[in-house]
Amino acid sequence: MRILLLGGTAFLGRATALHALSRGHDVTCAARGSAPAPDGCAFIPIDRDEDDGLAPVAADRWDAVIDVSRKPRHVERAVRDLDTEHWVLVSTASVYPRFDRREQPETAATVPPLDDLDDEADYGRAKVTCEQLVRAAPATSTVIRAGLIGGPGDLSRRSGYYPWRFAHPTGDDVIVPDDREQATALIDVDDLAAWTVHAAEQRLDGIFNATGETTTLAEVVELSAQVAGSRAVPRWVDSDALRDAGVSPWSGACSLPLWIDDGDMRWFATLDTRAARAAGLTTRPLRETLARVLEFEEVQSDELADRPRAGLSDDDERRVRQHLDGAAARDD
Repeated sequence: MRILLLGGTAFLGRATALHALSRGHDVTCAARGSAPAPDGCAFIPIDRDEDDGLAPVAADRWDAVIDVSRKPRHVERAVRDLDTEHWVLVSTASVYPRFDRREQPETAATVPPLDDLDDEADYGRAKVTCEQLVRAAPATSTVIRAGLIGGPGDLSRRSGYYPWRFAHPTGDDVIVPDDREQATALIDVDDLAAWTVHAAEQRLDGIFNATGETTTLAEVVELSAQVAGSRAVPRWVDSDALRDAGVSPWSGACSLPLWIDDGDMRWFATLDTRAARAAGLTTRPLRETLARVLEFEEVQSDELADRPRAGLSDDDERRVRQHLDGAAARDD
């Protein structure tokens, strides 16, 4: 197949390009060029902010076009200008407005589309708009509503923080949220990339949720300690105490990843993936993904030290531990 990958130089796009190459496909990456395309891919520089930015790839006929864009105007121009037999759009679980039930199906309500295609402020609404543009195109299309993506290349540290922290504890314990049965899930970037290419090969027509098997926060913590070979033990801390110590849920500075302290968002990370699995999605054991992302973290941590990422810094964790110890002493 001749596959045009709009992007293909970072994280999921790069993994998708590499998997397509491994399957013997002719892969062209069209992007700004802020990072190099994988060896073996043709690279064509484009600027999708320009109305005719896709002109360098618009004259060809593509067996499939894979797009990861979050910008409706970019997707509108792609649908308008590109000639393909099949579209694959990687969307997001953020198209759903509520997460107060476990493993939401594709038939659940979504947020409304945007009225202005140049409005990118609301990520979920922008992605819904992208979905509708692709589904209205004169070709079959796969829309993949991806959950949390983890594994090598995850610069957010949402998948890598716990393995890394257990590998580099600041004390005898590791601070974790005491919400052990909270359901969570993540999908390995290479598993999602493989299924993205599979969807293009099979010209799967429809909308599919895609994430890993639902598990618990306790299992993530236990497996993280195991893959790190750590002697540190979890220090389970309740939500009120964490917030009192200045710790935020999910992502950002001084946060604890995968922790969701909001009832309406309780099941955010979980999705009903039965349709995708029936159509060929397979996901590796969580332990393997955590081990893989730990290897990535060990190589990348120094280089990314100044990048804002999820988790507690060493200083954060020491400060939080001191705060918790002080609060416990006052209670005594």
